[in-house]
Amino acid sequence: MSQLKDLKQLLHTGAYHSVEVERYMDPKTPAILKFDPELGYLHQAHCMADGMGGGITEGSYVRRGGHRTMINYAKQPCRINTYGDSYTQCAQVSNGETWQETLAAHFREPIRNFGVGGYGVYQAYRRAMRTEVKKDLAAEYIILNVWDDDYMRNLDAARWIRVAWMCRDLKRGRKDGYPVHGFPWAHVRYDLKSGKWVERPGMCKNVTDLRKLVGKDAFYNAFKDDPVAHLYCLREGGLAPIDEAEQLAEVLGVEVNLRNARTRAKDALKLHHAYGIGSTKFVVDKFRSWCKANRRKLMVVLSYDVPTVETYVKKGTRFDAEFVTFLKKEKYDYIDTLPTICDDAKQSKQSVEKFCEKLYVERAGAQVFGHYNPYGNMVFAMAMRQGLVDWLSPKPPTYR
Repeated sequence: MSQLKDLKQLLHTGAYHSVEVERYMDPKTPAILKFDPELGYLHQAHCMADGMGGGITEGSYVRRGGHRTMINYAKQPCRINTYGDSYTQCAQVSNGETWQETLAAHFREPIRNFGVGGYGVYQAYRRAMRTEVKKDLAAEYIILNVWDDDYMRNLDAARWIRVAWMCRDLKRGRKDGYPVHGFPWAHVRYDLKSGKWVERPGMCKNVTDLRKLVGKDAFYNAFKDDPVAHLYCLREGGLAPIDEAEQLAEVLGVEVNLRNARTRAKDALKLHHAYGIGSTKFVVDKFRSWCKANRRKLMVVLSYDVPTVETYVKKGTRFDAEFVTFLKKEKYDYIDTLPTICDDAKQSKQSVEKFCEKLYVERAGAQVFGHYNPYGNMVFAMAMRQGLVDWLSPKPPTYR
């Protein structure tokens, strides 16, 4: 893989190709994503060879609401809605194999799945604010699933900047179009002038605005002054402006030295994580306040990628310890699945790597991260089962 030199290389790598953008606009050959000016994109029906052993998975979505098709107890009234990224959507498995359907079958009541691959905590919150005002879709109980990278996604003006660099060795601009995503969306930033967290709209109000981002020069000019793009460039070893990052570090109380070339990347990653966690605190506080004002109940559920599980088993450390402490201190309803799943790994008679192979699908195509396979979704569901039973009132039919 090529090494990152500077911001220009980063943004040139991430530039959209015309065929990639037009692929999402062609009604004759609908893609798996549909452009949305606020949320970047929403899911559409898909059938992809991204499952276990290269198997084909199918995902369909209800037109009214856009949630994933419910299988178990679908005709009964629904009091539980779930929001989050692809670990909520349950990418790489078919409709009936999600953790929501596992719990629905066990609880004997339906659970809606509003997860969207690639979303951060803020984008999931905005999706909920759009949905929960509709009487036929609103739910008393709301589950917000937060995964490893979701913290940083809150900050992205366009997540594709980061994803394109991670996928830099994949062929781009081919005839049928690489399945790009991470379109510009609403996001969160800390405003140094006002000293407050602020919510910002996406930069594309319509498809015409999205088309204006096609090409290296257009993409570079759109994001060259973006301090989060600067921060990501620094953490990947490239050169970028550091002034605003240094000011941010001071505000957040994070000790870094971005002027030292030897430690810059490591310190930039440290600052990026702290920035993301700070933004997530802001978002969940807004979400919980809204829920209290509207007589809803919010449960935060934490989920994790393979490297985080392996690190916790081997070293007992985690990158999100500050956020877990925050949830506990502020008396949030939350379920931390990491210790539970890691206990299972320790009790197995195999390495943590072999244990994880049983739970996760291998990484595939445009899916940057591997996701839970059907068995992994069941394990994840059981890791949160008791916490949800205790939270719901009345309890699910199975436990009444």
